[in-house]
Amino acid sequence: MGQRNPRMNVTDEGNVTIVELTDKKILEEVNINEIGRELSALAARSDKPRLILNFAPVSHMSSSALGMLITLHKRIREKKGQLKLCNIQPAIYEVFVITRLNEIFDIYQSQAKAMESFN
Repeated sequence: MGQRNPRMNVTDEGNVTIVELTDKKILEEVNINEIGRELSALAARSDKPRLILNFAPVSHMSSSALGMLITLHKRIREKKGQLKLCNIQPAIYEVFVITRLNEIFDIYQSQAKAMESFN
């Protein structure tokens, strides 16, 4: 059973929430704020959130979107939860490397690998 939001598809698999982002470009402040609010709400509904963010369709992201991810990561860590990212396209991954965010985030090639990492 999943929740539908124009910017993401949310499904729960066991005690892990999987969020598939649906936008090709996450650039506009309004959209970033909406995604951020939604992800914060998902993180808040669990005592120890376990979230996977699937970036498969995303080809462009702004620095504001990265800021939103950092905030989400911090909130989840404060609750002793885990946030994992997967399917990040090479151009975006490069930004994670340049900004050294790849050292902060758990990043996986596929959703299946991210899922396995919880076990």
